[in-house]
Amino acid sequence: MIRVGIIGVTGYAGQQLLWLLEQHPEVEIRLLSSKSYADMNIAEVYPNYEGRLSHILLKDRDFMARLDEIDLLFMALPHGLSQGLTKEAYAAGVKVIDLGADFRFEDISQYESWYKVPHQAKELAHHAIYGMPELHREKIIDAPIVASPGCFPTSAILGAAPLIAHQWVKPDLIVDSKTGTTGAGRDAKTASLFCEVNENFKPYGLLHHRHTPEMEKELAKLQPVGKEITVLFTPHLLPLNRGILSTIYLDFNDHTDFNEAEAYQLYEDFYRDEPFIRVRRNLPELSHVRGTNFCDIALRVDMKRRKVIVISAIDNLIKGAAGQAMQSMNIMFKRPEDEGLKTLSMYI
Repeated sequence: MIRVGIIGVTGYAGQQLLWLLEQHPEVEIRLLSSKSYADMNIAEVYPNYEGRLSHILLKDRDFMARLDEIDLLFMALPHGLSQGLTKEAYAAGVKVIDLGADFRFEDISQYESWYKVPHQAKELAHHAIYGMPELHREKIIDAPIVASPGCFPTSAILGAAPLIAHQWVKPDLIVDSKTGTTGAGRDAKTASLFCEVNENFKPYGLLHHRHTPEMEKELAKLQPVGKEITVLFTPHLLPLNRGILSTIYLDFNDHTDFNEAEAYQLYEDFYRDEPFIRVRRNLPELSHVRGTNFCDIALRVDMKRRKVIVISAIDNLIKGAAGQAMQSMNIMFKRPEDEGLKTLSMYI
């Protein structure tokens, strides 16, 4: 059994992770922590666990004093809060999967520039592996620290990767994404209130969204060394709970010609053995992936205008957060990659 603990379990991503882990046949949930609900039972905070789980939520310090009880520490915390805890876990020989942003950047100066906080564990940056199995599976296997990707970058990187990797398109792209309100977290914010979101649709974070450099640096790894990627990213807030649908616009390279059938063959070959990528002829919809760890991808090629449109859809709390983290856990502990993640969308 894999003995796990979760810090930040009462946020949306944390509770989704708990929901998945509770149903995993080879996981034993040992420790749960929450700053906001310390000393309460998890079933008091989330009554859906009544009769299934009975864990008292620990304060972070009490949790860390019991690291010898777990093999793996999940952290679902806002940026800036995982660094010191990760140092302690690493020193204790406990593997870490961080759902936050603190270890997603090899270049710590880039992290500090975009997130506006000093990094307290710079010496661990080179130990952390970006937790996107489709691109970094072999490195995840032996990683002591896995930095699980952001939700928007997951949809954009998986959507664009085959074309970028084969250099069929120019290294600058437009990513237009729509997301549900759970992406903003569970804290009370005016912008996330029902009356602000219901019957409304709005963009936010233009030109300075913190997921932009994450997309650029990961896609650049698929290009020749030294070649940069530029992403123009616009997120929008939808009046629904969960899901991300990204529309990605790319231009043909000057010396490349291909049609839609050839583009589909490229994607099918690139993702042939991936259990959670579905290359679709029909255009993806959020209802197709809601509640699952799938990323659905479709594309359209405009040969006249020499442009490609890629559509990708994920559940932001699962493939964009908790599910992808558990997928990495399965890899790290040499379990079947899809174990505990075989759920299909209920569609309605």
